[in-house]
Amino acid sequence: MAELAFFSGTMDCGKSTLALQMHHNHAARGRDGLLFTSHDRSGEDRLSSRLGLSVPAFEVTPATDFWSEVVERRTHGRAVDYLICDEAQFYTAEQVDQLGRVVDDLGADVFAFGITTDFRTRLFPGSARLLALADRVEVLQVQALCWCGARATHNARTVGGVMVVEGEQVVVGDVDATSDEVGYEVLCRRHHVRRQTARSMRAAAPSPQTLGMLPEVPGPAPAA
Repeated sequence: MAELAFFSGTMDCGKSTLALQMHHNHAARGRDGLLFTSHDRSGEDRLSSRLGLSVPAFEVTPATDFWSEVVERRTHGRAVDYLICDEAQFYTAEQVDQLGRVVDDLGADVFAFGITTDFRTRLFPGSARLLALADRVEVLQVQALCWCGARATHNARTVGGVMVVEGEQVVVGDVDATSDEVGYEVLCRRHHVRRQTARSMRAAAPSPQTLGMLPEVPGPAPAA
């Protein structure tokens, strides 16, 4: 039976890589699939991973109707056995309902990939609806790491390396951002709550020169 599966995780945990691998595996067995994405780091109409893989994909906009996309192609002779839906957190709740209908009424598998919460730890509408409707929800086993080495569980938005907690829910950026523009960093819960990013911690750490200027602390006086 067809299924609606949701694969979730933080940024930098390999969601897009898995989406591309799953597409390859199904296509290699002769199945016909469609790739969708939204706000990909490579720009519109691309599905890419941080490993350097990139393929053409259909850009999902608020006007996208997944039911119509599949019906139109089947009407013209395509099988459309499955859909790969990356960055699904950006889809609307109505679009997720359409994906459920594609599974139930058209018998096509839907494999959705996305993060669950935004930089404020609030659920994205698309992810919230997927958690409610999916036949299967899987947390990716490849763990992203916080700068401290602990498992990263939260997505932080940064400006110049400084964590921010206000702003629009959807702002395009990447974890590799090095300038003073908007970027993202994955953090463990402790450092997300404390708003401590890798850059802010480096700035707060004393330099070797400063440590060298510290007065020597005398040890205990020798016993008589």
